[in-house]
Amino acid sequence: MKTIVQSSNQQKGQFLLFVLFFLHLSMDAQSLPSINILECYELAKSNYPLTQQKDLIESSRNYTIQNLAAGVSPQISISGQATYQSAVTKVTIPGIDIPTVSKDQYKLNTDVSQSLTDFALYAQQKKIQNNIAGIQTENINTELYKLKDRINQLYFGILLVSGQLEQNKLTRKDITTVMSKVEASIKNGTDFRTSMDKLNAELIKADQREIELNNSKNSFMNMLGLFINKQLDANTTFEQPADLLLNNKINRPELKVFEIQKNNALLQKKMLSAKNYPKINLFFQGGIGKPSPVNLFTKDLTPYYITGIRMFWNISGLYTLHKDNLIADNDQKIVEVQERTFLFNTSLSLTQQQSEVTKINQLIESDMKLIQLREAIRTTAEVQLENGVINTNDYLKEVNAVDIARQNLVLHQIQLLQSSYNYNSTSGN
Repeated sequence: MKTIVQSSNQQKGQFLLFVLFFLHLSMDAQSLPSINILECYELAKSNYPLTQQKDLIESSRNYTIQNLAAGVSPQISISGQATYQSAVTKVTIPGIDIPTVSKDQYKLNTDVSQSLTDFALYAQQKKIQNNIAGIQTENINTELYKLKDRINQLYFGILLVSGQLEQNKLTRKDITTVMSKVEASIKNGTDFRTSMDKLNAELIKADQREIELNNSKNSFMNMLGLFINKQLDANTTFEQPADLLLNNKINRPELKVFEIQKNNALLQKKMLSAKNYPKINLFFQGGIGKPSPVNLFTKDLTPYYITGIRMFWNISGLYTLHKDNLIADNDQKIVEVQERTFLFNTSLSLTQQQSEVTKINQLIESDMKLIQLREAIRTTAEVQLENGVINTNDYLKEVNAVDIARQNLVLHQIQLLQSSYNYNSTSGN
């Protein structure tokens, strides 16, 4: 199911706040440095120290596979010995001269062995090592993916504060618009100086709010700059993210980890079988000896060789094979349970976030209607103040009411964007 994030551009265009807010985000885009949220995702991922571990995992995997490959290559060993023994066997047969073996004996030989049956075991071990490296890499990808939530908080925090700063400017404009009129009324004796003092007090409050908002924005930019390893300042333009389609199909990197883990359990079972196959080797032994191993009656150092095929089978592994397979099956079932639990929890989060998006859409619609009413009331109050029908306090109440309505609209607009991006981060799209 795909849900379109609803936003009415026609309705938004009716309100000065909305226009000014988004013009502020896009103005001078050619002359000022700019950045968007997708760039922040990529920069944060590439600059995060954990990323470097991927290369180490790949190197370790290659070294391990090379070592495994050496296990099925011809095995060569060289050995030698020199001995002297106190006695040797003597055979005496009348009329037949049988040589006697020397008490000093020497032997130097090379043994070469080539397995004919370990290739299947090597193939399974290689696949398992690839899987282990894949699990480690995907675990890192999972941790890196979590950076999206942190980038969302900072990036949308900057957009929210920027919108609040624009709204604060509009509030200042509403106050300064009537100051000249109040000043004229004071000169004409129809108003008191305290009215001007109240307006000035509200301007000071607006200035203080601007200081607080700028400080918050700088804090957000500094933290985001650390994540993406880029200098951000007041001249940086933060591009407005595009509206997203909400896709509830779960495509998180954790699912790849579960898939590789399940495959690894199957490979473990195949390797258990391969380990218990009979072993068949070709072998060759050659060297020199006194006496020769193939002729015990030689008195001089004599070259020799022996070659053939050898088979052996260690059946003790069969005693535990059945239980080992059951353990591998249980490991696979554990992974399947973990996967179902993850999908359940993720689906639950998506349902909650979908409800949040729906609620914010409804709030934005009511915000726009409320701003229309508050703007109309404030305009009327401005005329009434000018004509002396109401006092400054009454006018400031209406200005503050418009201010709150605008703040809510800015807040909800950014919340809607952030919620949709959080939704797609949760689903992995």
